[in-house]
Amino acid sequence: MSAPSGTSGLFTALVDDAGLFPPTALHMDEALARHQRDLDEGSPVLTHRFLCPASRLDALRRISPGPNRIGLILDTHALPDFTGLPVDLVETKQPPEEVEPIPGVRVFAEVVPRRQITGLREGVGLKVRCGGLTADAFPTPEHLGAFIEFCAEHDVPFKATAGLHHAVRHFDPSLGVDRHGFLNLVLAVCEAAERRDPVPILRTTDVGLLVRLAHAVSEETAKRARQLLVSYGSCSTSTPIDDLKTLGVA
Repeated sequence: MSAPSGTSGLFTALVDDAGLFPPTALHMDEALARHQRDLDEGSPVLTHRFLCPASRLDALRRISPGPNRIGLILDTHALPDFTGLPVDLVETKQPPEEVEPIPGVRVFAEVVPRRQITGLREGVGLKVRCGGLTADAFPTPEHLGAFIEFCAEHDVPFKATAGLHHAVRHFDPSLGVDRHGFLNLVLAVCEAAERRDPVPILRTTDVGLLVRLAHAVSEETAKRARQLLVSYGSCSTSTPIDDLKTLGVA
């Protein structure tokens, strides 16, 4: 990578609060209480954006205080009325070519990494699922790498979700699959931003290598990478912070 300048900015506002979602799946009141504690602690690694399914928006409205930022996950047939709520992005499973931009709100269309992306509308970003509850929900490094390269080549911002439970790629014996690491993902985007193949970084489990690369990311590359990778949703808001601190990169 380019001349070392530390990791400043590379992990800032990286993690969305997905506490309502599996495997944590907190009750609404528990999720909001944890979210408030995170707000009070103010870690710069967190976006302090609360991800909420559209189907649970009414339950969210009934609890005070609510979040300062909301990412609306569209699990209903129609976009609900979110008037009065601080929604700053919407995530949908509609095909990208069918997604209409929403004034003042960023929209991200979920895609399957191994499928060709066509018909992307201006102002609409993409969302990639990096895992799930079964082994087949995890994209291969090659498919995820091709997705990242597409976004870098076409200047398409994207969000990531699911499966990114720890910083470094590791084997999950309960599913019999290698889980992607969120540090691998961030650094793979840096590689793509500098027009290099992201797949080797997605595949590696070499912690020392990843730490060295993280410290060597230039400010310019970090900025470009984070323009591409907007954030990722994590059901745990403490694990990403703890992992980065343990590795000494944030």
